[in-house]
Amino acid sequence: MTNKLIVFEDKRIRRKWHKNDWYYVIEDVVYAITESKNPKDYMNKIRKRDLGLSEGWGQIVHTLEVETRGGKQLMNCANNKDIFRIIQSIPSKRAEPFKQWLSQLGRERIEEIENPELAQNRAKEYYELKGYPKKWIDKRLRGIAIRQELTEEWQKRGVEERRDFAILTNEISEATFGIGIKQHKLFKNIPKQSKSNLRDHMNDLELIFTMLGEKATTEITQTHRSEEFHQLKQDSRKGGSIARNARLELEKETGRKVISKENYIDITKRKKKKKLE
Repeated sequence: MTNKLIVFEDKRIRRKWHKNDWYYVIEDVVYAITESKNPKDYMNKIRKRDLGLSEGWGQIVHTLEVETRGGKQLMNCANNKDIFRIIQSIPSKRAEPFKQWLSQLGRERIEEIENPELAQNRAKEYYELKGYPKKWIDKRLRGIAIRQELTEEWQKRGVEERRDFAILTNEISEATFGIGIKQHKLFKNIPKQSKSNLRDHMNDLELIFTMLGEKATTEITQTHRSEEFHQLKQDSRKGGSIARNARLELEKETGRKVISKENYIDITKRKKKKKLE
């Protein structure tokens, strides 16, 4: 599970998946509600007024590594329940709408855990609104399900850090396509500053071979009952190698490369243009 930005009334809020829950950057939440130029100072003043909050601060706050524009940085974060406790102490008209919005996010997450099809439906709607072709969407959604199965398998075997997930994923990518994820993005002319998911710019065959590599890795990991990280890396390379062999066979028969410069950047641009119009 990766870091993910969410937006409340055009205010960006960073969050991180930690111990099976979303943890929100407190500074971002305070700014979204108060628009204070210095959220840290504002929060310190609130804590001086609310002694109960101040005394329980150590239990509420978790210092987590979060992606920022300047790179990874340790930030004070809190989960949904504790964010509500903080909001109670903030005298702002925007506090109540924020609580309702956060509650809705929480409900959606619970609904998706109880019924995974809801998450699939929301993802499908997202891609449809972007303008992606239906056949592409079907493959992308299948890929999401296979990816989730793999990451859950890695989590069972002790993988927790975002960096470790990225390393294992890159092992599969390199074995499958002969290049890593960063190189693949460059080949597709996806801007370096863009945070776009590479898979959102893959063609049908790239998605299919990505799925094959990840599904094969899951099967191999389960069969080997791998536990150590170096074993998981080996499994990832083997899974990717199976996809690579299939890719090479297809390329030999068709005389065409699977990896392509094709991307869906224009879809995003057209969507933004329509909004401005």
